[in-house]
Amino acid sequence: MKVFAAKVEDGREGRDGKPSVGPVYRNLLAKNGFPPTDPNINTTWDIFRVSTEKHPKNKMLGWRKIISGKPGPYAWKSYKEVYDEVLHIGSALRASGAEPGSRVGIYGANCPQWVMAMEACNAHSLVCVPLYDTLGPRAVNFILDHAEINFVFIQDKKVKQLLNPDCLSAKKLKSIICFTSMAEGEKEEAVQTGTIPYTWDEFLQMGKENPSDILPPRPFDICTLMYTSGTSGDPKGVVLTHENLASFVAGMDLFLEQFEDKMTVDDVYLSFLPLAHILDRAIEEYFFHKGASIGYYHGDLNALRDDLMELKPTFLAGVPRVFERIHESIKVAIEELNPVRQRIFNLLYRHKLHWMNLGYKQKEASPLADCLAFRKVKAKLGGRLRLIVSGGAPLSTEIEEFLRVTSCAFVVQGYGLTETCGPTTLGFPDEMSLIGSVGAVSVYNEMRLEEVSEMGYNPLGNPPCGEICFRGKMVFSEYYKNPELTRESIKDGWFHTGDIGEMLPNGSVKIIDRKKNLVKLSQGEYVALEYLENVYGVAPIVEDIWVYGDSFKSMLVAVVVPHEENTRKWAVANGYPGSFSELCSLNLLKEHILAEFRDIAQRNKVYMLSDIR
Repeated sequence: MKVFAAKVEDGREGRDGKPSVGPVYRNLLAKNGFPPTDPNINTTWDIFRVSTEKHPKNKMLGWRKIISGKPGPYAWKSYKEVYDEVLHIGSALRASGAEPGSRVGIYGANCPQWVMAMEACNAHSLVCVPLYDTLGPRAVNFILDHAEINFVFIQDKKVKQLLNPDCLSAKKLKSIICFTSMAEGEKEEAVQTGTIPYTWDEFLQMGKENPSDILPPRPFDICTLMYTSGTSGDPKGVVLTHENLASFVAGMDLFLEQFEDKMTVDDVYLSFLPLAHILDRAIEEYFFHKGASIGYYHGDLNALRDDLMELKPTFLAGVPRVFERIHESIKVAIEELNPVRQRIFNLLYRHKLHWMNLGYKQKEASPLADCLAFRKVKAKLGGRLRLIVSGGAPLSTEIEEFLRVTSCAFVVQGYGLTETCGPTTLGFPDEMSLIGSVGAVSVYNEMRLEEVSEMGYNPLGNPPCGEICFRGKMVFSEYYKNPELTRESIKDGWFHTGDIGEMLPNGSVKIIDRKKNLVKLSQGEYVALEYLENVYGVAPIVEDIWVYGDSFKSMLVAVVVPHEENTRKWAVANGYPGSFSELCSLNLLKEHILAEFRDIAQRNKVYMLSDIR
């Protein structure tokens, strides 16, 4: 059996009130200790600076200009062009009163200006603080106050929300810099609060007129305060240092060097996951390190396929819901084929899967099947994809297998949190034994499982299961201004993730449960609601799902939002006319959804929902 991680320390039984812990695992490349890192790359500023020196003319940041109301072709800025603009933006920040350690907020969708504002922070040892409102309406106001932000770079669409009277903390800002331009009324409103508003061009010009030498950060300086959801309502600020992000980049470099297909300057990444979240930020840092190119989606996730076809990326990262939608669309296309072509597709699928399971690389398993059937799937994804990474939640084994066979690209799952600086485990390309797992621990981290007795998880049992814990160079230092939560999460040097994993015999880990957000039902059974939402959410008929449990009840219920297009197709196939709202009231639709849920429950061996609303 092939093994993907090295056991470097034995587990031990719990005693004196302490839980049992499992063996400590490291990446195979770090079996005898963490490898030395590149002395020239210790901070995120080093990453960008060195790449600009090596690849000044390479395309760095791409975006689609809106022409007559529609997105046009991608326009690009080179590494040197971005670097020069970053220097001017950094000088303007210094001229506005920013000093090393000052907090700078960035609020808006992914775009070149987002990254240039971030790199300007890196150049002058400023702390980048992403702002986003998906954590709730009070989140932006809370983060502005909690992080003591003085300057905000902002998308034009977000200015109104920032100047909302309820956002009291915005009144303390020194400057607001819009990614593009700002309406006159919004400018006047900002001035009335004592804040100086700027368009991007105005701020750029200020930097040109007031040049300032850069003040590069040190490895242990704070790079970013990245806020994530908190259990008490307010977001929690994760402190990530420059060393954290530089260690991710160094580790990914060593990891990918093992494989025949290398990441190169010619690779292109389609960025649509929020830059305010760690996964996209980490990926972009790695692409900057390689001198590769990043194209941003044009702002409409429903039209993402248009960006795929225009950009033709070689790398795609997303959450399971993205790949569920891709899977659904391909399945629908297959169902529309005539019966003979359907049988041919399924035959070719089983043929290629057979050879992949025998150990053949996906591109060598069946060139005939790729030519006859799967090249069309590849074409729908832009035609050049080489690597697909899924993270954020477990991807179903059915979808992972399907994409591995049909996409003509490497497909792997990864796992990590904001607190671990993104991907802390990652699968290996062309290893079918890793399907369903999130791979092995990354190069500059260690991992072990810890007992969760109330849920019956024992890291010394068979199979070994428990709470996933990490320590290493990528693990955050603290929750900002929250020492109590820091002590709860980091014990004896180990960060406790709250996720339950199962260590597989090959050294990879599988996410099986969630420690937090548990509900204890009246019969004493613990149930992880988030996990069930992820599992049942893969059903094509489901757009969204919320699972509810009550400690005084013995069963769970769920609120389901049906997927409108797939619901209409079900209705047509079963002879039910009517509007979408009328279809949602049909008991037969509810029975159909429950039948799909029963199949999912049996396949995944999870709690069966007894009722839906």
